[in-house]
Amino acid sequence: MPRLNSRMEAVQSPIIPVVGQLILQNPGTISLGQGVVFYPPPDEAIVAISQFLADTENHKYKAVPGIPSLLATLEEKLKIENRITIHPNRAVVVTAGGNMAFMNAILAITSPGEEIIINTPYYFNHEMAIRMAGCQPILVNTDLNYQLCPDAIEAAITDKTKAVVTISPNNPTGVVYPQFSLERVNDICRKHGIYHIHDEAYEYFTYNGVESFSPCSIPESENYTISLYSLSKAYGFASWRIGYMVIPEHLLEAVKKIQDTILICPPVISQYAALGALKVGVTYCKKHLQDLMAVREVVLISLKSLENLCTVAAADGAFYCFLKVHTDMNDFELVKTLIERYKVAVLPGMTFGMTDGCYIRLAYGALKKETATAGIERLVEGIKQIFQEE
Repeated sequence: MPRLNSRMEAVQSPIIPVVGQLILQNPGTISLGQGVVFYPPPDEAIVAISQFLADTENHKYKAVPGIPSLLATLEEKLKIENRITIHPNRAVVVTAGGNMAFMNAILAITSPGEEIIINTPYYFNHEMAIRMAGCQPILVNTDLNYQLCPDAIEAAITDKTKAVVTISPNNPTGVVYPQFSLERVNDICRKHGIYHIHDEAYEYFTYNGVESFSPCSIPESENYTISLYSLSKAYGFASWRIGYMVIPEHLLEAVKKIQDTILICPPVISQYAALGALKVGVTYCKKHLQDLMAVREVVLISLKSLENLCTVAAADGAFYCFLKVHTDMNDFELVKTLIERYKVAVLPGMTFGMTDGCYIRLAYGALKKETATAGIERLVEGIKQIFQEE
């Protein structure tokens, strides 16, 4: 059979499985690669599953946007924590994770050939989703500290632009965008009649008194602002696949068409678990942040010894550090060498759109302090030795 052409040829291959295979081939490797947390869901999430099992009707399809009890709980959470009021011009939709929420948004607002502005370094699944939709990602550089450059974003807008995407706290850099910066981007979107898609998956993971900001809370922004959320990080819910999105009401019918086709409805058992988790609320994540902050401190102190070999921008959010390594070595080759020789795994910057040098992302959220300490020591030692050999 002849080789078929497909839109998927334009989409990069996910890097995490590639790095995962290298880890399997090198037993004993400590992974600083995948962005997950070290703790499980709260007990209340597991207990809530009994409520799902108690009603045999729950084994049937349920409402496309989510079960009413979860939607009501999310509306209350958004009002209290994010200062977002759900009214007739706005809707909440439960999704199978934050990535699905993003894909829903892109498919709902675009036609093939249109453009979506994303900031580099970008979250690779966002770039992949845009290409899958037959659209063109337009890359706009952030500044040297990985903060937004609103003037550059505005200059990149064309008559094909449908949205600007922002992520804060950011993956992969860990920076948090200040309120004034997100308000500026939101105003640019309003002025040009395009959407502002904002990913808040790491909303609770901030440090040093820094707070995240929800653009959907901006007055009169409801007709063009979309916010995306996830339970994967805050509640240790990665495999349960529950996220949600706040969208303009005029997009609801389109989003329901997309979700009904791809998913029919979010997994109902996971929605019940989400209800249990949300009853505990943000305090569940906050109590684990102390342990995470201890790990973060170990990572930051260790990275200081690389200051002549790497540039590490300040990161007040998420659980990532993004390093520019001052070497001519290809970033994937560096990652491969670190795994094979030093038994520590990170992700290459090229998968986040960084091609002007050697960049790596390290994630520390999945590890307890002792393991993180060992992993970062291997990373630091490996980079130092690699430089000595150059």
